[in-house]
Amino acid sequence: MADGVEFDLGQLSSQQQEALQQYTDVTGQEIKDAVPLLERSQWNVQIAIAKFFDGDGPDLVAEAQAAQDNPRPAAARYENLHESFLDADDDRPRRTRSPRTEAAPRVVPQQPVSIRPRGLLSILLAPFSTTWSLTRGVLGVFGRIISFFFAFLPASFRPRYLGTTIRGLGQAHGRTATLPQEAARRFRREFEEAYGTHGLVFFEGGHAQALDTAKRDLKFFLMVLISPEHDDTDSFIRNTLLSPDVVSYISDPSNNIILWGGNVADPEAHQVANEYSCLKYPFSCLVCLTPKEGSTRMGIVKRLVGPMTPAAYLSGLQDAITKYSPDLNGVRAERAAQEHARNLRNEQDSAYERSLARDRERARQKREAEAAAAAAEKRALEEAERAARQEELRRQWRIWRATTVAPEPDTKDAVRLALNMPASAGGGRVIRRFASDTTLEELYAFVECYGLLQEGPLNEKATEPEGYEHKYGFQVASVLPRETFHPSKTITIGQKMGRGGSLVVEDLIDEEEEE
Repeated sequence: MADGVEFDLGQLSSQQQEALQQYTDVTGQEIKDAVPLLERSQWNVQIAIAKFFDGDGPDLVAEAQAAQDNPRPAAARYENLHESFLDADDDRPRRTRSPRTEAAPRVVPQQPVSIRPRGLLSILLAPFSTTWSLTRGVLGVFGRIISFFFAFLPASFRPRYLGTTIRGLGQAHGRTATLPQEAARRFRREFEEAYGTHGLVFFEGGHAQALDTAKRDLKFFLMVLISPEHDDTDSFIRNTLLSPDVVSYISDPSNNIILWGGNVADPEAHQVANEYSCLKYPFSCLVCLTPKEGSTRMGIVKRLVGPMTPAAYLSGLQDAITKYSPDLNGVRAERAAQEHARNLRNEQDSAYERSLARDRERARQKREAEAAAAAAEKRALEEAERAARQEELRRQWRIWRATTVAPEPDTKDAVRLALNMPASAGGGRVIRRFASDTTLEELYAFVECYGLLQEGPLNEKATEPEGYEHKYGFQVASVLPRETFHPSKTITIGQKMGRGGSLVVEDLIDEEEEE
């Protein structure tokens, strides 16, 4: 899978995608680097995570398969002795494989579980406890002797765990196991009490946390292990580790160094010494990410063992950091490019989501506007139909009501009224006589049907429309004094007008029309 090309997740099964999700949630590694590691781990998430934090070592199965598929070419045969001498004199440079750094173990302290027998059981086991204490003391002395002899052997011939393990069995730690953070704070406090104020900043956490931080932040991890029992410890710390040049170099942020210290009397530091094959003190080890040997592999790039001058100590650190800084800078640049690409994708996705949200909002507003327009049109149509039906019922009622208006009486007790008609009814002045017992509602009906009464013969067969309640659109009032008469079916004209009078018919205006 080439750099810069995103991996197609559609090629993975659902189980593989779930494993990839779990792995990236824990490690935060890029998908293009995570998929090959999971494939080498047979998609086992636990194995892949262990490889990520402990360093992705060589895949023995893949190397064996590659060796079988591509056998090494046989050595060249020379036809005569002269050709062999010519080949021996050839000074052309030949490609050699760079040596592989030693993998840096990730040490997680194990909390010991101590079960002490009580009562009669403790008395019965007392001889065994005494025997074990003596055996442990002998093993401790034996382990120190072995470690002393191993210190003079080449690194390739040293057993990794034998001397330190035997010494660890015989060492009676006076300190109880604590959390890594507490052990780191105790080491820092005791270091300051013994050597005063200094410019070194020790990592306040366990070895595993410091190693993970160095891997995540692409920094160099410098661990310093001291043993108070060694005579060179005090002089090394005072003259070498705390020398101004060394302190200035380690504390310089541009060198990207994480400093972690441990006292081998603590269980965690003792376990670290075993894992890193520490056979001589003081012991310093420089660890960093080695991308050329594995995308997640942490390698030991420098060991500084035993007493040495500040110049030699500083030179060893500078040489290793100068050698491996370009590799870390390349990884930083790659991560920065990936982060930039990720941020760009996120911004593009965010812009797309915002644009999509705007389009959805416009579509929603358009749908709501269309729905509101359709509803308004429907309401207008219904109101028009209702108004048409109401007008038709009103027309039928006026035809029927005109047939029920009593004719003008010709009696002496009749009430003579002068009605000033409104413009909607044709205007003008109408003078007519009414019976004195004519109700005000009859007067209103006459005014409402006056136009039909003037047109000619009426339809005597007209009937009152069912369910219709007529409302008059005018009112009748007297001028002097001003009094409005409502269409009552109980009050008569004689009661209000006496023998006669002058009335005004006024059109009523609805509130909506008035607005």
